[in-house]
Amino acid sequence: MSAKERIIDLYERRAQDYDRDRSRNLPEKRWLDTFLQHVRPTGTVLDLGCGMGEPIGRYLLDQGYQILGVDSSPTLIELCRTRFPNADWLVADMRSLDLGRRFSGILAWDSFFHLSMEDQRAMFARFAAHADLGAPLMFTSGPAEGEAIGSYHGEPLYHGSLAPQEYRGLLATAGFEVRAHQAEDPECGGHTIWLATFEPGSGRR
Repeated sequence: MSAKERIIDLYERRAQDYDRDRSRNLPEKRWLDTFLQHVRPTGTVLDLGCGMGEPIGRYLLDQGYQILGVDSSPTLIELCRTRFPNADWLVADMRSLDLGRRFSGILAWDSFFHLSMEDQRAMFARFAAHADLGAPLMFTSGPAEGEAIGSYHGEPLYHGSLAPQEYRGLLATAGFEVRAHQAEDPECGGHTIWLATFEPGSGRR
């Protein structure tokens, strides 16, 4: 299998390593707070690629929001269920997600960019199918079109990104209006962030 095809297997096999390695600091806080400004009070956030629920899932729960956390790793989801038994957690692949319900916000932080470029393009229809009117969508990408192979515990780790202009087009076609975008935010560990809200038919995209 190629590096892009091994992502799910890698995170499952390295779940305990990831749990140890993932910082519990929250450099994402400023972006999460902006995201939550668009989520209705007591709303439910769909967290795609939630990992073991820390630190982001914990922060959302601490702010009084409900979560449905989705991850392809059974081990990571079991950690979520143990630590946060009052939230909802689901083992699933975001690429085939069809929950039959809509959410007050959708988050795909440091997960969406592990999908192939083709799979990323297909995700925007799934985002739209799971978004309430006005719901925010926030995801991280690369700063420019391309693929990169990093390393995690000596194993290849795939990252893919479309061009910013293509993301804007895909968001618009799916009914999302871009609210904020920053490439390689120095205050957020160099993340490239997209924040949009679901406004089908608004004509302002």
